[in-house]
Amino acid sequence: MRPKVLVSRKVFDEALALLGKHFEVESNQRDVPFTPVQLVKKLQGKPGAIVLLTDIIDERLLAQCPELKVVCNVAVGYNNIDVKAATRRGVMVCNTPGVLDDTTADFAWTLLLAAARRIVESDTFFRTGKWKGWGLMQFTGYDVHHKTLGVIGLGRIGKGVARRAKGFDMRVIYTDVQRADEATEREYGVMYVDKRTLLRESDFVSLHIPLFPETRHYLSDPEFALMKKTAILVNAARGPIVDEKALVKALKDGKIAGAGLDVYEKEPKCERALISMKNVVLAPHTASASIETRTKMAMMAVQNCIAGVNGQRPPNLVNPEVLAR
Repeated sequence: MRPKVLVSRKVFDEALALLGKHFEVESNQRDVPFTPVQLVKKLQGKPGAIVLLTDIIDERLLAQCPELKVVCNVAVGYNNIDVKAATRRGVMVCNTPGVLDDTTADFAWTLLLAAARRIVESDTFFRTGKWKGWGLMQFTGYDVHHKTLGVIGLGRIGKGVARRAKGFDMRVIYTDVQRADEATEREYGVMYVDKRTLLRESDFVSLHIPLFPETRHYLSDPEFALMKKTAILVNAARGPIVDEKALVKALKDGKIAGAGLDVYEKEPKCERALISMKNVVLAPHTASASIETRTKMAMMAVQNCIAGVNGQRPPNLVNPEVLAR
């Protein structure tokens, strides 16, 4: 009898076909997230699971699913999974790093440019029949070229964002928990500064740090007070990194000029005031949403699952210490 695995949300047919060669697969192709109770029920008796960011894998769930061997997140981030609890229970946790870096960097720039040049606002203006002809002052936004870009987190995606800035002849500064080596700084044309300096000097601030307890509300009232009144914030990382209530206040008070957001504190909802703000571009967590990249992510999760269920080390194991148990 073949092992059983669960796919918690709709994935590409290629991924299901590959899984089906190895396991008995139960897949939630309705693409409606399971409730916590439903997820526990579906996982019982299954050694493998492919999950998405909407699925919370915590101590409570793990305690009720003792057969579970591996949980494979279709994402690079895994803040929806209690990794420590999984490790204690001998459950491998996997993610999909690397494959989405360029696509996410592209999208961070999409948000930056759309916010700077008021693309969404002017598109709506045109589509609703309000445009009556060219005018010198119509929809004047902010230049991007030769400005200062502040990258918070110089990981793979942050580096991709910095590399793209070269084409706009930008000055790029960055901050991170650890400074990059000189060779990396030269390669990407970046200069290390502390957080306060970055916020004070940047015309555009782009977030690329993971969500940990210490990075929750990394940007809040004190940070927005440091930023330029003409600054634009871009967040394609994780929603809770930004204090949304503080962001709304900063935008209303004119402490910053605008924002481009792909992620939110309490997805799928955001602070209601953001929806009516014309100087904010809102996207529904789609930074990695190209057909090519999302397919690769799903296939990577499948490869992780196949290895984990079969007692092998998955290619993208987040908690390798679990193997020493």
